[in-house]
Amino acid sequence: MTDEQWEILTRTVRGEIVRPLPVGFIIDSPWLPQWCGMRILDYFTSDEHWFLANTKAVDAFPDVLFLPGFWSEFGMCTEPSAFGVRCVFPADEFPHAHKVLVSADDIESLPQPDPRTDGLLPFVLNRLKLAQPRIEAAGHRIRFAVARGPLNIASYLMGTTEFLTMMMTDPARTEALVKKITRFLKDWLSLQRETFPSIDGVLLLDDIIGFIGEKEFRTFGLPHFRELFDADVSIRFLHNDAPCRVSSPFLPEMGVNLFNMGFEITLNELRRLTKNEVALLGNVPPRDVLAAGTIQDVAASTVGLIGSLEDRSKVILSCGGGMPPGVKTENISAFVRAVRGYTG
Repeated sequence: MTDEQWEILTRTVRGEIVRPLPVGFIIDSPWLPQWCGMRILDYFTSDEHWFLANTKAVDAFPDVLFLPGFWSEFGMCTEPSAFGVRCVFPADEFPHAHKVLVSADDIESLPQPDPRTDGLLPFVLNRLKLAQPRIEAAGHRIRFAVARGPLNIASYLMGTTEFLTMMMTDPARTEALVKKITRFLKDWLSLQRETFPSIDGVLLLDDIIGFIGEKEFRTFGLPHFRELFDADVSIRFLHNDAPCRVSSPFLPEMGVNLFNMGFEITLNELRRLTKNEVALLGNVPPRDVLAAGTIQDVAASTVGLIGSLEDRSKVILSCGGGMPPGVKTENISAFVRAVRGYTG
């Protein structure tokens, strides 16, 4: 992200109305490799492929805020790998992290990872270190410390069904697991910030908070996210494209000031749920419109979204969730043109 783009982002989050309205997308391995015509495995294992893919995106769409920007990651295996999970990397399919906890009895013996040495995390950081001179020469900077959230990671270590069941039947061991993961995440986010002083934002991604009730969220979600977002940074960004009506009212208390949601809720409703204290990144349907729609569908949906807004402050136009697989260049261009040409 360039200095100019970062200024647009921070002004929007502060509540200034930027004209035209900013456009932004979360992009990573589910979209970039296919869009660039390369195998997912090549994207993960070649620093050059990874750099060229990200450079191609920012060059093709200079008016778009790509978040977090030059994201070094290995899909959902990134953080779970530090806990010793078995990671599977098909040549051209999404990677998968196999659970490592057979039962709740294994939680106590689960090691506390060191992000400096464990799993894929040293590769994540070193890729960014090697690429940093080229990223900065292109006018961009490393802006975000990024991690999956604690409940998301727990679901990979244990299995989603097993973790959610334990949340209801064994709260003590659930809390022990989430605390262990939160300690790890604090170390991981701090290491990223120490390594790259240009970082001024934190991005956490966690869909599991969308599948639990308010009581469970207050107990196992809110305090841990509040701890992780307690950082002296300008942007505290949360992604959850699962159902969010239960957790959204707590976003300000969590410390979140930018939120990317699913598409099955309106930005107007979210503004009311968050008392207009959180900037919103959304909310065109990602699969059915942005990926599968025609350019006319994309333009119509984008214009409809803008026209529906009761307040255009604290809004970055996007899709509901990250950029999905299969989105074509012409559909992104149609989205941007619709925003730039809007006159209502």
